[in-house]
Amino acid sequence: MDDGKSTLVGRLLYDTKSVLADQIDAVTRASVDKGLSTPDLSLLVDGLRAEREQGITIDVAYRYFATPRRSFVLADTPGHVQYTRNTVSGASTAQMVILLVDARRGVISQTRKHAAVLALLGVPKLVLAVNKIDLVEDPATVFATISAEFNSLTSSLGWASEDVVEIPVSALHGDNVAVRSENTPYYDGPTLIEHLESVPVDAEPHRVGLRFPVQYVIRPRTAEFPDYRGYAGQVAAGEVTPGDEVVILPSGVRTTVTRIDTADGELDSAHAGRSVTLVLADDVDVSRGDVIASPSDAPEPLGEFDATVCWLAEKPLRPGARLLLKHGTRTTQAIVGTLVERFNEQELTSEPSPESLELNEIGKISVRVAEPIVADDYTVNRHTGSFLLIDPAGGNTLAAGLVGDAIAAVELGERV
Repeated sequence: MDDGKSTLVGRLLYDTKSVLADQIDAVTRASVDKGLSTPDLSLLVDGLRAEREQGITIDVAYRYFATPRRSFVLADTPGHVQYTRNTVSGASTAQMVILLVDARRGVISQTRKHAAVLALLGVPKLVLAVNKIDLVEDPATVFATISAEFNSLTSSLGWASEDVVEIPVSALHGDNVAVRSENTPYYDGPTLIEHLESVPVDAEPHRVGLRFPVQYVIRPRTAEFPDYRGYAGQVAAGEVTPGDEVVILPSGVRTTVTRIDTADGELDSAHAGRSVTLVLADDVDVSRGDVIASPSDAPEPLGEFDATVCWLAEKPLRPGARLLLKHGTRTTQAIVGTLVERFNEQELTSEPSPESLELNEIGKISVRVAEPIVADDYTVNRHTGSFLLIDPAGGNTLAAGLVGDAIAAVELGERV
């Protein structure tokens, strides 16, 4: 179904002057060859031959653009049901998602499915771009009807009204994308780019203490640094400063941070997303895969837990599967216990005790790991509550996982 998503993404890149002149020239020539009078901006983003031939987006592609006020990383993900796994991959780290609907069709089952998946992933902000608004006879009424229906849906899924915005647009003509349109007098809100520039976003909507997965132990053992021992990694959550008491997990040993090193010198503090090396007061046993955490709210190491997974492989998941689980910097063997339930994104219901999870299906499972993982519930922190299930034979990613029962937060209907 062509709702115009690729055209909208192309319009965003074009209107923010994020494409080169030769790319525009190539698109213009290709558009003329297709008999079009204006450039087909979707050609800027649908790079795979199959995407161009079918007029749909298949793969996830990351685009980069900037305005005078902000820089953006845009994960261009498929909308079609058979590519749910790609949608999950692209949206899993998003601070905001733009959902697109065709004004002539409104909120359809595909829209509801996407909204349910985004709620399950904990995406904090949503924009509904009501595209092709120029093609309906009574745009004001159509836009009001679609907005009301979408607000009802998102409210039931847990979003606050201030976290959801609807904007009528025409990606083909650029109405309300970068420039406010005179064709939508019934709408007095921001353009899409104005909203992107001004919407408040928070990398950590749920605050937790320090979470620092150790990636590498630095021991130079040189004449200049004979006794140096530092622990390198990226701060996954919270903040750390010299003098902070910390706990090493899963061992539970406590010590103090004495210094925060980087290639550019020492830091007074480090926040989530910063890659640093921590130096500790004591020579404690710390290795790759351990987590340095705040003692005040340190998570309990998990040897067995429930999780919500989106199955990404052609071969179905069945109880008893022996896989690898990668969480942060730790990779360990895992066994899938029971398949607790399968989630129906359309009806917001679940089927208990399914025999398997097929490609693109979402379900709740139990997992047992050979080595404990130090994880938060996904609803508490997205970064420390997510993991991957991996094929031990080929190394392929089989599932994206969320620690805890994320389905419970979006389950509205009765269980089957």
